[in-house]
Amino acid sequence: MILVDSHCHLDSLDYSKTDLATVMQAAQQNSVPYCLSVATSLSGYQKAKKQLVAYPNVFLSCGVHPLNLDDEPFDVDLFETLASDKCVIGLGETGLDYYYQKENAQLQQAAFTHHIRLGKKLHKPIIVHTREARADTLSMLKDEQAESGVLHCFTEDLDTAKALLDLGFYISISGIITFKNADSLREVARYVPIESLLIETDSPYLAPVPYRGKPNQPAYVREVAEYLAALKGISVEKLAQQTTHNFCQLFAQKLS
Repeated sequence: MILVDSHCHLDSLDYSKTDLATVMQAAQQNSVPYCLSVATSLSGYQKAKKQLVAYPNVFLSCGVHPLNLDDEPFDVDLFETLASDKCVIGLGETGLDYYYQKENAQLQQAAFTHHIRLGKKLHKPIIVHTREARADTLSMLKDEQAESGVLHCFTEDLDTAKALLDLGFYISISGIITFKNADSLREVARYVPIESLLIETDSPYLAPVPYRGKPNQPAYVREVAEYLAALKGISVEKLAQQTTHNFCQLFAQKLS
């Protein structure tokens, strides 16, 4: 069985308490030999690339999270240069977040537009974050005719899921699915065809039960897979096979 953690932030783990080799070994032992380490800033991507170059089973994305746009200037030319690297398989994390920052909505929208357009130019999928910005997120994806992508760490409603499926997007399920108060997310997970699902940790955040409250890591995507498989009434092996296939389809990868 092969599982892929389709969204984690390996550069954000607390390495004062562990090290990258230990994290990756734990993932391997839990049937998670592959993961996608997602950038939240351009400088973060550059740092992560140096840190992760020794791990061929770790894929990279390049992009700027909407909540990181005030941290450093969004250099569009540098973004295109970095994103064009063959080691980059997706663009993001990008999107809109009006929950924490609505005062810079125009800046977020402009950056999101750049990600969508560059994704189309490079034929690389976008990795989308949205919070309290459902309508604008969907309208921008539609208006800009986004080529391909995934809404990661899905917490929206069923109507949003249906709209994303209509756009040909994937929906990624995180450890939130295991939380007691996640009934609406479980409804979405039951509805979405397995052919359109990915699984993720979003580590070091949002550790699934029974690790809730502790730092998350790629190994724990197995808990997400097991819970989601039970929810959909299929074997974890079947869910692993399909979600790994979906990852390969979206990000144009062949796993050895």
